[in-house]
Amino acid sequence: MSREYVLQPFRPAVNLQIDYSKELNPQQLAAVTAPPGPALVLAGAGAGKTRTLIYRVAFLLEQGIPPDRILLLTFTNKAAREMMRRVSDLLGNEVPELWGGTFHAIGHRLLRRHAAEAGYRPNFTILDREDARDLVKACIGETEADTTATRFPKADVLQELFSLVVNTRKPLPEIIARQYSHFATLTGEIVKLERKFQERKRAANVMDFDDLLVLWLELLEKNAELRERYQRKFQFILVDEYQDTNKIQGEVIDLLAARHQNVMVVGDDSQSIYSWRGANFQNILEFPKRYLKAHVFKIETNYRSTPEILAVANAAITANVHQFAKELTPERKSGMKPVLVACQDSAQQAAFVAQRLLELREEGVDLSEMAVLYRSHFHALELQLELTRRNIPFSITSGIRFFEQAHLKDVAAYLKLVTNAADEMAFKRLAQLLPGIGAKSADKLWKIFTTKVAGPAAAGSASTPLAAALQACADQVPKKAARAWTNFAITISQLEPEEVRTDPDRMIRVVLEAGYEDYLKENYTNYRSRLEDLEQLANFAAQFENTADFLTQLSLLSNVEAEEDKPATRDDEQVRLTTVHQAKGLEFDVVFVIMLCEGLFPSERSTQTLEGEEEERRLFYVAVTRARNELYLSFPILRISPGGDSLRQESRFLKEIPKGLLDEWNLRTFSAYG
Repeated sequence: MSREYVLQPFRPAVNLQIDYSKELNPQQLAAVTAPPGPALVLAGAGAGKTRTLIYRVAFLLEQGIPPDRILLLTFTNKAAREMMRRVSDLLGNEVPELWGGTFHAIGHRLLRRHAAEAGYRPNFTILDREDARDLVKACIGETEADTTATRFPKADVLQELFSLVVNTRKPLPEIIARQYSHFATLTGEIVKLERKFQERKRAANVMDFDDLLVLWLELLEKNAELRERYQRKFQFILVDEYQDTNKIQGEVIDLLAARHQNVMVVGDDSQSIYSWRGANFQNILEFPKRYLKAHVFKIETNYRSTPEILAVANAAITANVHQFAKELTPERKSGMKPVLVACQDSAQQAAFVAQRLLELREEGVDLSEMAVLYRSHFHALELQLELTRRNIPFSITSGIRFFEQAHLKDVAAYLKLVTNAADEMAFKRLAQLLPGIGAKSADKLWKIFTTKVAGPAAAGSASTPLAAALQACADQVPKKAARAWTNFAITISQLEPEEVRTDPDRMIRVVLEAGYEDYLKENYTNYRSRLEDLEQLANFAAQFENTADFLTQLSLLSNVEAEEDKPATRDDEQVRLTTVHQAKGLEFDVVFVIMLCEGLFPSERSTQTLEGEEEERRLFYVAVTRARNELYLSFPILRISPGGDSLRQESRFLKEIPKGLLDEWNLRTFSAYG
């Protein structure tokens, strides 16, 4: 008969260099000095999440854990560098042996060591996004599918689709059925393409960005010897921003932690807002179920915001069913109540924000310490106009400038060409949207078009001058574009009648219905949001008396945006305009959250499921918790549209906040006559 005898480790007393109880609050200290074992650290907004993680690494090192036995996983290279630097500063020396970096960087490091086991040669190269797209294009060129018979997804769309399959670990047909149903009839061809894409990568000894994760996971799943080696090696695993991990990252962590169970994940379930790019909310929500002995630490002391703002934040997230209950508690002194402003329409909302920005600046708040947050790009249309009129400088942190986005410029080109047949750039832009027409073909067609547009209509041609000129060019159009060119001419003929061409809102809707919506589906994975942009652009256009005025305003705004792209001098003050998604991790003295209406924030699509609504509520919570001193929540009551004005409902998120927590401001237009 045998029995187990456990050897207890012996270590002399540890002389700590760092006074943890002095440097940390009690909640942070409990997490940092937690005994070995699984731990979930729920760090609320502004509660010192990064500080907690850094001190945990330092604590482990001071306990004698060898640095090469610790794995620290982050989401960005910047975060990884910052954490490694701060750990070194705390300890007073570099710790190069510590395994710290992004998921992709650590995956690459392991795959480089074990390329053969992954089915690659050690000198494999990594495709950047453009190279990967070119390889997808090559695969399309080899496919037997007739890509001209129907609208076939472009390489960019396929690349995103294949990436989503990897990061969600869902079958390709399921992803197509759920998110790309407009390509459902092409499922078989797309599956073959994806298989060919994988085969071509292996044959060329190349990996794309997603392979760094999926092949890392496959190594651990299929190679028992390697799995055990790294399970033994990484005695302690720490993960930052755990709420943003996707399914494949979650599985990698669970496999590596299976032996020692010393895994500490740090995050905030209330800030999980990236499901659209593959983040799996269940990773953090189900952690205590996967690790039954897990300790859950809550860090709720907030150092960022005033008590009044935190009261609103706590109320904002309460309605979510799927969450870990938390209560942010303030460390700062009392301030002013957050303000709720109901505006007559979006123009009045813009006027309010602009005026208040200037007042706050006069009170001593730098413009760069103020931000306007919104759910989607198009929510800031009127605001950009108003800030431009008042000469208030602003920067936009939303990727490409709104009016410079390709889909907006495409649709504007239709309006420009119909308004001004001599607009060469508009003609060439539209021509090059068609299959088989490049810059040289577009130039050739433009020269023919200019000779035809003023001439007599060809026999049997459309009755409108521009459409007739386009049809007269048809015999010079590449065969591949013949059908599309005919449709182009038909669309122009629908835009040319006087009652249409003077109505920019109607023109935009005609362009969408005539086939541009199909073009979006073919070319963009986020076609729904782009379509929404264009629908809102049409609503925006309804405010103008004619198409010329609308196009002039677009041009002025685009030029302002181009100026904004220039490097700012040190003395420049600029209000930050940004989507909430891109504001995560930032903070400002003053925050305005605009367009808080049903259908806008929350977005209409998100409210179709409980999961969608709850993520949208978390997004609102993120917006509120960006504010340090002052918070303004606003919404327009009226929606102006060509069919007649209609009332908007205020966001359900505003209704969920007890009125006593908000100071309601009633707007009144000043009149010199009282």
